[in-house]
Amino acid sequence: MQRKNFLSQVKLFRHLSSLTTDDGPYVKPYVKTAVPGPLSIEKIAKLNEISHNSTAHFVADYANSHGNYLADVDGNVYLDVLLQISSIPLGYNHPALVEAMSSPLVTNMMINRPALGMLPAQETYDMLQESLMRVRPKGMDYLQTMMCGSCSVENALKAAMIKYRADQRGTPIPTDLELDSCMRQEAPGMPDLCFLTFTSAFHGRTLGALSLTRSKAIHKVDIPGFKWPCAKFPELKYPLTDHVTKNKEEEARCLEDVRQKIVESNEKGLYVAGAIIEPIQSEGGDNHASPEFFQGLQSILTEFNAAFVVDEVQTGGGATGKFWAHEHWDLPTPPDILTFSKKMLSGGYFCKKDFLPEQGYRIFNTWMGDPARLVLLKAVFDVMERDGLLERTRKSGDKLLEGLGGLEQKYPDIIQDVRGVGTFCSFSCPTAAMRDKLSSQARKHGLENGGNGNRSIRFRPALIFTESHAQIAVDILEKAVLDL
Repeated sequence: MQRKNFLSQVKLFRHLSSLTTDDGPYVKPYVKTAVPGPLSIEKIAKLNEISHNSTAHFVADYANSHGNYLADVDGNVYLDVLLQISSIPLGYNHPALVEAMSSPLVTNMMINRPALGMLPAQETYDMLQESLMRVRPKGMDYLQTMMCGSCSVENALKAAMIKYRADQRGTPIPTDLELDSCMRQEAPGMPDLCFLTFTSAFHGRTLGALSLTRSKAIHKVDIPGFKWPCAKFPELKYPLTDHVTKNKEEEARCLEDVRQKIVESNEKGLYVAGAIIEPIQSEGGDNHASPEFFQGLQSILTEFNAAFVVDEVQTGGGATGKFWAHEHWDLPTPPDILTFSKKMLSGGYFCKKDFLPEQGYRIFNTWMGDPARLVLLKAVFDVMERDGLLERTRKSGDKLLEGLGGLEQKYPDIIQDVRGVGTFCSFSCPTAAMRDKLSSQARKHGLENGGNGNRSIRFRPALIFTESHAQIAVDILEKAVLDL
């Protein structure tokens, strides 16, 4: 019966796709109740009886959500520019993904859920070639799949440390003393290595990744962590074209801070195995830096034989108008490791060959990825190529930035520091309280959105977001501003 109902739904979505746009039956937002509405409030209260849901915006009705529009259980429809925190590449219920879900291969992988490290499926190589390997960053020909962004970061750190330690000892083979002492949490098997992070960074909430995260205190409080060095991330002034000299000076100071932190840590015997950085600090407030800054960072890390790890969990997948945000930097050589998740539907990292451990079980867990998602990811990439979605993202991003810039000129006391690349955009408000109020008002007018940093609102729409959607978003924001 369930299989029959599912196939009926597939047929329904195919029919809708032949009659409508990517957005199904929706052409604009529609809000008829308070937000959250009464049914959402009731359901959130029920959820709170068994779990913690204080951060819920409302309760979604995913079956009736389409494209760029998210429906809730109260019958409201929102233009969604947050998209599950930048995680849905083609919007809701895209026909190509519904079609892909009907594949017997998806059913097979979901039912049997291979433990990929020990028992990969016979289709695994072809599935990887047709999905993730299609978009591998230049110069990074090796891949490790994982389940989510945090575990991708955790294992990328491990890979970098394994390589650094092999370089220190001159061989990838641990000694008997190292194998024995590590079981007692002692040196030399448990070496004094660390990773450099940056102010306002976000790399996940698992225990190791949390030592790198510096975006919000509530993420870290009460949780012990590694005392790893933290360098300053540039605090640029906007618009960038009006503050070129000051911003260059700021980035130079930050690069000098990187060098100083590495030297100080290494001199103490806490060796910096690498640094991890986001192309745009997302949770930290959409903080940008220039290509020259990242080029300088890579040069310093190379000097100290420290890995250059780029965290593209949020920026990867096309939102900046290039598939990978670091492609905007024109680096002389590729990064050493690149982590991904969110729009990539699963998790993992790409790396250079030197960062593959020689022994088994060093980078390992039960599933090491989600092969069913690879089938969906292939469909995503097919649609991206067929519909020219990177070009669409560049155009709709230009329209969105133009509209937000116009609001900044009209309402400079409320909307400030408009910035972005592609549709990966944001602006700031003077205070956190004003940001929260503006965000809430915009949601009441039908714009599902989210804050980041101390006082910013971010845009993370789907790759099917168009210039028309950008105009609707700007119009709703202006209504919300006028409400204030």
